[in-house]
Amino acid sequence: MLYWLLYQQAGINLFRYPSTRILLSAVMSLLLSIWLGPAFIRWLRRMAIGQEVRDDGPAAHKEQKQGTPTMGGTLILSCATFPTLLWMNLENRYVWFVLIILLGYGLVGFIDDYKKVALKNPKGLAGRWKLVGQFVFGTIAVLFLLWATPYNTKLFIPFVKPSIFSPDIGWLYVPFAVFVLMGTSNAVNLTDGLDGLAIVPTVISAACFLVLCYAAGSTLSGFNLAEYLRIPPTPGTEEVAILAAGICGAGLGFLWYNAHPAEVFMGDVGALALGGALGALAVVTKNELASAIIHGVFLAEALSVMLQVGSYKLRGGKRIFKMAPLHHHFELSGWPEPKVIVRFWIIAALLALTGLATLKLR
Repeated sequence: MLYWLLYQQAGINLFRYPSTRILLSAVMSLLLSIWLGPAFIRWLRRMAIGQEVRDDGPAAHKEQKQGTPTMGGTLILSCATFPTLLWMNLENRYVWFVLIILLGYGLVGFIDDYKKVALKNPKGLAGRWKLVGQFVFGTIAVLFLLWATPYNTKLFIPFVKPSIFSPDIGWLYVPFAVFVLMGTSNAVNLTDGLDGLAIVPTVISAACFLVLCYAAGSTLSGFNLAEYLRIPPTPGTEEVAILAAGICGAGLGFLWYNAHPAEVFMGDVGALALGGALGALAVVTKNELASAIIHGVFLAEALSVMLQVGSYKLRGGKRIFKMAPLHHHFELSGWPEPKVIVRFWIIAALLALTGLATLKLR
C-alpha cells in the first residue's frame, strides 16, 4: 500500500527499489513484534491461553513449560504480513502465492491450537484433518501459481547445471510441490519442542531464501545475478524477498520472548504457517530439492520421528532413539536444553550456507 502511494502515485524513486523495501519490511516487522510482544503475552495470560504439555514428552517439560502462553505464532504472522502488504507491489502474484500458504496453514494451526486451549482437547485437531487442510490450501496455492504466473514445472537438481539436466515434470509438479509444502510445514512443527529451537532455523532459512528470491528476480546495473549463480531467473520474485524479510524480522522479534526460558510459544499456528511459507519460498525460487539441505535440521527432526515409529512397529517395540523428535533424544542423553538449542542453531546455519554453496557448484 505504501509502495503504491509513495512510488506509483507520488513518484518517490527511492521506493522503486526492492532493496529499500526489503530493509523497511525487516526493520518494521522486527520493531512491531518487540513492541507488541509484552502486551500480547499479557493478553494470552489473561485469557488463560497456556501450553498443554503432552504426557509422552520429557518429564521435566511438564513442570517447566506447562501453562506457558502459546499461540504466539499469531504475533509472528501479523508482524510479518502487515509490513509485507505495506511495502510489496500488490499486483505481484508470487507474493500472494506465499501469503496463501502462510495464512492458510496458519488457519489450520489456529484451529488446532484453539481446540487444545479453549476446548481443553489435548490432542487438538485430528492429524488427518490437519493434513486435509494443508493439502487443500497447498493445492489451491500451487494451481494459482501455475495459472497466474509464467512459472514453469521444471526441476532443478543440486550440483547439476540446468543446461545439462532439468526435467520438466508437467502436471506431476502439482502433487510434488504440495508434498514440499506439507512436508516442510510438518517438519517445522515437529522441531518446535524447545525454547527458540524452531524460530532461529526458520529465520536462517528465510534469510537464505531472501537472497535467492532477490537474485532470481533482480538485474543489478546490467549484471544478471541469476545467470551468474546459475539459478533460474524468475522476474518478480524480488518482491517475495520483502515477505521473507518480514518473516526474518518478526521471527527475531519473537525470539526476544521465546528464548530460553520462554515467555511464549508459537504453537501450531506459527509452526505450521512458517514451515509452509519456507516450503513456498523453496517452490517459488525453484529450489525445492536444494531446500532439503537448507532445511536440514527440520528434515532430520522429521526423519527421526519416521524412523522411530517405523522401528517400533517393525521391530517389536524396539526404538532407535531414546525419544523422538531428535532434540528430545539429546535431552535425555544429558545435554542441557540451551546446549541442544544452540548446537541445532549452528547446524542450521552451516546447512543453509551449504545449500547456497550448491548454486556455485552447478
